[in-house]
Amino acid sequence: MEIIKNFGLDPLLLSAQIINFLIILFILKKFAFKPILEILKKREKIIKEGLADADEGRKILEDAKDKEKGILKSANLTSEKIISNAKLEALGIAKEIQEKSKKESENILKTAREQIELDYKDAEKKLALKTSRTAVEFLENSLKNLFGSEKQKELMQIAIKKIGKTN
Repeated sequence: MEIIKNFGLDPLLLSAQIINFLIILFILKKFAFKPILEILKKREKIIKEGLADADEGRKILEDAKDKEKGILKSANLTSEKIISNAKLEALGIAKEIQEKSKKESENILKTAREQIELDYKDAEKKLALKTSRTAVEFLENSLKNLFGSEKQKELMQIAIKKIGKTN
């Protein structure tokens, strides 16, 4: 006990400080740490969903590119068959068939490109819409704990206008 007094420690004061520390720790754990951890888990979930949506969008774009390649191969095969059949015909008829097949393959390619472009734009619109929805949900969840309801509405309207301009 004398050693403690030589160091200038008061056991009663030290005990009171330990009790105060434990009380503050309990209050922080109950009222601060749990809500913060819940918010972090929600944000993590939203981010994971956003990444999954982005991956899905990439897959859709890759599928569209694969379809384009398949359609181009199919169009090329079709035009080659038409040309090879035309060569077996007489010289006069062969020229006519050749011209028709070139026009047809160009139309097929044009149609295929147009369809691929439509598919690409559709996938892009879907991805933009999904991303916008995810951004709005993320913003709503983030603003719940940071601002009052009026300020939340104001910030959400501003964000929605900006998202609308980018889409």
